[in-house]
Amino acid sequence: MSQATRSMADDPGPTVAARPIAQLPLAITVNGVERRLSVEPWVTLLDLLRDHLDLSGTKKGCDHGQCGACTVLIDGQRINACLKLAITLDGAEVTTIEGLGRPDALHPLQAAFIEHDAFQCGYCTPGQICSAVGLLAEGHATTREEVREMMSGNLCRCGAYTNIADAILDVMGGDE
Repeated sequence: MSQATRSMADDPGPTVAARPIAQLPLAITVNGVERRLSVEPWVTLLDLLRDHLDLSGTKKGCDHGQCGACTVLIDGQRINACLKLAITLDGAEVTTIEGLGRPDALHPLQAAFIEHDAFQCGYCTPGQICSAVGLLAEGHATTREEVREMMSGNLCRCGAYTNIADAILDVMGGDE
């Protein structure tokens, strides 16, 4: 190694002071409880719920918006929490599976999922139920085919789709 190469390899270059990670204020209502937090700008809603608020009902499946396991309701609209940056939700109202019912007073869809055996392993169930709540609120689906199409963003690896559609149709009082 030449003298010039050796001195370049030994020289670490200019020292750059590390900057603190910027945290931004966030006011968000989750399951009826207002939360005031400071979060890094890259934190997704999914990670905020699971890692910062200890709400583990919302599942991390693909983390790419393709499976629907992380579906929650934002201001009543269903959305994949893995695709939404938490900081963009300042002032929003978020409802997770934990906010839909209680063990002694289940949400009608939770009760229907149990009645129709609409889950097997249960991993996708929180996202399926939150998506179904949004689907019913949208009011566009009136037939089994429309329910299946409008729930197609929520995957079930166990294949409980028929029972899931049965549970949703039961709650909406539609085509069995």
